[in-house]
Amino acid sequence: MSVTEALVAFSIAAGLLTLTPGLDVALVLRTAAVEGPKKAWLAGFGVCLGTLGWGAIAALGLGALLAASEIAFQVLKWAGAAYLVWLGLNLILKPRRRFEVGHAKAAPRSDLGWLWKGALNDLLNPKAGVFYISFLPQFVPHGVPAAPFMFGLACLHVAMGIAWFAVLIGATRPIAGALQKAAVVRWLDRLTGGVFLGFGVRLALERR
Repeated sequence: MSVTEALVAFSIAAGLLTLTPGLDVALVLRTAAVEGPKKAWLAGFGVCLGTLGWGAIAALGLGALLAASEIAFQVLKWAGAAYLVWLGLNLILKPRRRFEVGHAKAAPRSDLGWLWKGALNDLLNPKAGVFYISFLPQFVPHGVPAAPFMFGLACLHVAMGIAWFAVLIGATRPIAGALQKAAVVRWLDRLTGGVFLGFGVRLALERR
């Protein structure tokens, strides 16, 4: 896989992941609807900081392992492939019928509090960490330093997130309404699940 192919493949997969509603989308939508766009942006930037944190953890830890150990590569490859296949099949076979935006809980009082809330929303979600550890390494082309390339992919994912948050905050009500339609949520889940399943199979067949 060349650098260009890796970037294109990652952009497709990460783009779908960004659009699929989850905890981060719920936080930004709730905050935009209840607290206004400024607080929603602060929460969104906090989420992005959390994503960069997971990206740094994955890049630094896995980059060293992948460079030093064939055994680590094989273990990570099969564990990541199994996780992505499992995640993909669950999204395809058991798509959600509804994405619940929910109600706002106790709100932080300061701007820094909103930033911190967004970061914790991402950093304290173990699924985000497991996903990044499973997902990022398979997009590293042969001969490219793993750690900086994986962190660069995380930065690309954050850029997509910022663009999507801009859309969410700018059109909170219609998007929130659309994401509560069963057909929309099922379609997004199944499409994303198909992509994850495909990448899981590809990872299982990947040679170093």
